[in-house]
Amino acid sequence: MKINRPFTVGITGGIGSGKSIVAKIFSILGVPIYSADDRAKWLMNEDVLLKNGIKELFGKESYLKSGELNRAFLAKIVFSNPENVAKMNHLVHPAVAVDFTSWANDQATLYVLKEAALIFETEGEKKLDYVINVSAPLRIRVSRVMMRDTHRNEEQINQIIDQQLPDERKNELADFVIKNVDNKPLIPQVLKIHQKLLNLSA
Repeated sequence: MKINRPFTVGITGGIGSGKSIVAKIFSILGVPIYSADDRAKWLMNEDVLLKNGIKELFGKESYLKSGELNRAFLAKIVFSNPENVAKMNHLVHPAVAVDFTSWANDQATLYVLKEAALIFETEGEKKLDYVINVSAPLRIRVSRVMMRDTHRNEEQINQIIDQQLPDERKNELADFVIKNVDNKPLIPQVLKIHQKLLNLSA
């Protein structure tokens, strides 16, 4: 199938799965990486329509006098309330989707990667050509996050995990699975998928 834009490939995985490390390996191979989380933060500070939507929903206190996002305020009223998290996602995810499409169309490679924690949870796979899931056992993921995010305790990490689809389900839905465990080196797995994607997009 000949296309005039790069293939769009999602890379996802539960918290602590190691998807960012896997994305870095792809970037070393010359694949452009779009970090949905980083870009969402940028858009919340720079996109006028999104900023107005956030102010409308959660009040003018959502932004500091400097115009920057008031993270402390939003952490209190949004991130502690699942209903408000859903409302915020309803604003942010469409803005990220538009931004990603524009970015992807500007790339001159055969395929691009969109790194995002939530793809299947938001039905984002419908707008992508393929999805890679980075998978790791739950106990390994929890211990990785506890070492990395010292401000979080085990209960908080498990709460985040509970909001994400189980790894087994993501593996079923994904087109490719990378197992990030001690006895399976990452680089050969990435190289194999990279070659498959190049063949599919050629």
